[in-house]
Amino acid sequence: MAESNHAYAHARERSCAMPEPALDRGASRFVSRRWASSETFSLDVFARNKYDDVIDLSIGDADFTTDQAIIDAAFADASAGHTHYGAPSGDPELVTAIEHYWHEDFGIDVPASDILVTASSAMGMAQTLLAIVDPGDEVIVFSPHFPVYAIQIRAAGGVVVDVPLRESDGFAINEAQLAGAITDRTKAIIFNNPTNPTGVTHKMASYEAIANVARAHDLLVIADEIYTDYIFDGAEPFVPMRALEGMAERTITLNSFSKNYMMAGWRIGYVVADSQLAEAIGAVGDAFVYTAPSVSQRAAIAAIEHRHEIRSRYIRQFGKRLDYVARRLQSIAWMDLVVPHGTFYLFPSIKRTGLTGREFVNYALDEAHVLVAAGEQFGTSGAGHVRIACTVPEAQLKEACDRLERLHI
Repeated sequence: MAESNHAYAHARERSCAMPEPALDRGASRFVSRRWASSETFSLDVFARNKYDDVIDLSIGDADFTTDQAIIDAAFADASAGHTHYGAPSGDPELVTAIEHYWHEDFGIDVPASDILVTASSAMGMAQTLLAIVDPGDEVIVFSPHFPVYAIQIRAAGGVVVDVPLRESDGFAINEAQLAGAITDRTKAIIFNNPTNPTGVTHKMASYEAIANVARAHDLLVIADEIYTDYIFDGAEPFVPMRALEGMAERTITLNSFSKNYMMAGWRIGYVVADSQLAEAIGAVGDAFVYTAPSVSQRAAIAAIEHRHEIRSRYIRQFGKRLDYVARRLQSIAWMDLVVPHGTFYLFPSIKRTGLTGREFVNYALDEAHVLVAAGEQFGTSGAGHVRIACTVPEAQLKEACDRLERLHI
């Protein structure tokens, strides 16, 4: 793998001595690679506080508090002294727990050397891109996509290549379209399944399309697999990208405890990759965060131990919420929806209204006091859509749907 070997050679260099950024004298102290503030994607505190009764469906943070069994285990371990620096690659007990998880849930044996614990999957993505992307390298993303992908690619000096997926095709990936986006500067493909923001769960045909192109052009695939437990009726069972033939050595898997375990605030995730890649990604991380938080890592061990109860107690509720909101949105004349079968998101089209996504966000906030996310943030094919997150209790979801139905558009 010439491309990835090239990445290994540069990763440690970068972790110790990043190139001096060129200053934009007109922008005073800001470096030239600084992204526009409009690209950022975070909680809109002003909007959610604009009215006393705003129902916030804009952020993907589950409303459930982390299960008490996980909190108690982390508290006990902190009291026992797990409050210090640990191994840079991760708490050995957590690494072992992750090995067992992959073997028991997916039938895949992942050696400890291929596992790197990170301070969130977002940090894992940033480390990955800094490890493999040279200035000018192209990274393919399928839109609609999580906005942070593009921000981090650019921050690493890379070029975002947006491959738009069509709503009319159920946002499926087309191999010919993907192959047509490949150039001699393409380094990697980012693939998210189940998918934020659409809630789509990709079929094996999409997997095969990506694998065929990656093998043919010797590309890396960065598989964002943080919603693996959010697979509901009507979807094919989840399959890790690295399970496909010839893909283990070229797949960098990102996973997280934020969604599957209701642990967004603990900021803990991990990378699974070929040991050389994992080492390079870890070397970049050493320049930013020496280790992931020790207490969060202990909580993650407990989370894996209790994963079956977590799925039964919490995850199933999101399936019911998703189904309910999908049915309600389908009854609204000015909305169109590709019915989701995963995550806790819906991505309805509001093109019939004649409004842009951003215009609709403002209108829904002012007229219905419901806050959603504008589709334009999610790439080229996000225009004319909004993202709705089912991350509030059922009663609030019902009230939000009632309010949207009453809008005069």
